Amino acid sequence: MKDGPHIARIAALIGDSARAEVLTALMADRALTATELAAVAGVTKQTISAHLAKLLDAGLLSVEHQGRHRYFRLADRDVAHLLESLMNVAFRAGAVRLRSSPREPALRRARMCYDHLAGEVGVQFYEALVRQGLLHATPLGAAVTPAGAQWFAQVGIDTTALAQQRRMLCRPCLDWSERRHHLGGALGSALLQRLFDGGWARRAQGSRVVHFTAKGELALRDWLTASPDAPRAATTHDPART
Repeated sequence: MKDGPHIARIAALIGDSARAEVLTALMADRALTATELAAVAGVTKQTISAHLAKLLDAGLLSVEHQGRHRYFRLADRDVAHLLESLMNVAFRAGAVRLRSSPREPALRRARMCYDHLAGEVGVQFYEALVRQGLLHATPLGAAVTPAGAQWFAQVGIDTTALAQQRRMLCRPCLDWSERRHHLGGALGSALLQRLFDGGWARRAQGSRVVHFTAKGELALRDWLTASPDAPRAATTHDPART
């Protein structure tokens, strides 16, 4: 007897090269038009329409209509998590591109993993939160400590309110390029938004790459190297105040 959901259809959809490129491009949690996705996938507009119809039918994508335009994005965070997990397996198995994109170094340094920060900087952020006692990491996940709740409040993030969401508050997310964890969940999303709002970082146009500003690089370096015993009161280097 065969039990459980039938994964072959979803696996076949994701396994197509053009559709895989579409899904990867949408990992930046930014809606794109069919024309933009056709360029990403390297196919014609007619071909991309057929691919998008299949992805929509399977519930992997959602679409929003604005006037004459349709904007596509990943259906939800579960789809993004599935794709990131596949990237981890592919990287571990040596399934890498024969010719890297010029953006590859920047992607490895800092990128969007749907709505939270990934790459080298994302991993450093997560490890600094743990090192400074703001997060408590366990084999089962991570939790905000009392000191962490106070620090996040100082930078404009209400962890109590975030914990009321249906979404998991803290979810360590295995980073495909670093093979260590970065911070996902509602807290990871809120923290990245604070970096954007505070002028520490910005999203690159048409890419998942995240660029840190000069102010952000300086503040980030200072904060990531802080001693666990250093004062954690809000300073001029806090994203909510810079």
